[in-house]
Amino acid sequence: MLEHILSTRQFLDRNALAGIFKRAEKLESADKRGRIPKLLKDKILSCVFYEPSTRTRFSFESALLKLGGQVISTESAGHFSSAIKGETLEDSIRIISGYSDIIVLRHYEAGAAERAAKVSSVPVINAGDGSGEHPTQALLDLYTIKKEIGRVDNFKIAMAGDLLCGRTVHSLIYLLSASRNVEIRLVSPRELRLPEKYKSFLKSREMKFFESDRLEEVLPKIDVLYMTRIQKERFSSARLYERVKNSFVLDGKMLAKLNKHAVIMHPLPRVNEISRVVDSDKRAAYFRQAKNGLYIRMALLSFLADGLLSRRKI
Repeated sequence: MLEHILSTRQFLDRNALAGIFKRAEKLESADKRGRIPKLLKDKILSCVFYEPSTRTRFSFESALLKLGGQVISTESAGHFSSAIKGETLEDSIRIISGYSDIIVLRHYEAGAAERAAKVSSVPVINAGDGSGEHPTQALLDLYTIKKEIGRVDNFKIAMAGDLLCGRTVHSLIYLLSASRNVEIRLVSPRELRLPEKYKSFLKSREMKFFESDRLEEVLPKIDVLYMTRIQKERFSSARLYERVKNSFVLDGKMLAKLNKHAVIMHPLPRVNEISRVVDSDKRAAYFRQAKNGLYIRMALLSFLADGLLSRRKI
């Protein structure tokens, strides 16, 4: 039974992943029929966001509402909560957990979700902690791969962009270790390469990976292209950001090099790394990917509900 959702490493069991994906599929089907079971009726979700969010916050709030619960939230907790008065994260969580049944937390410091979970009396979901992890994003990413290419094993994926600070990449790296025969191409400027601890993890799991700074070379060879934004907010040097911000741009010319059976993903938001001309290509899955987040988060909330309510079948 889930108590908190803090890291993708909690979900490396293939049976557990299959269960989450199956429930997401059932909830999507139920949503289309207008017959979603109200598994969280009268329960309250607190969305506590110290960093901006569109997809994560809205999808969690929509998921909870569709499951019959209610939402209280703050989208700029650093400015519109007692944090601005100097209250610690731990004290804020102690208070908020007294008003809520589940807390979804986004914070600018890596490890913040784990700190929150230690003092919370209710489940905490990590919705992104600085350059650390974003576990629910990784789950919806693998779910999207399954839906788009029909499998979670035997594929080649390129991750391109900010691999140094990209928490979506970090979480997906962990989750891909649950798949079999996956080859990873790590494409980034030299200054934004994947941190050594994630490469050590890949080696420990005997996963094939290669590093490159040339996107065009990998495009014909992959099944999944996972583009990411160069994150301006993570840079202490404006000069460095200006130098690397346009390192990889998937435009019409680059798109022509991509394997015709590949799928294009992006955790969003995008800046200019994917041209708008790509949106009309059938391989562009990033908006479908974002919608999948609703059903994965509904599934996760319903599993957490098993600990809040008596067990009920969907």
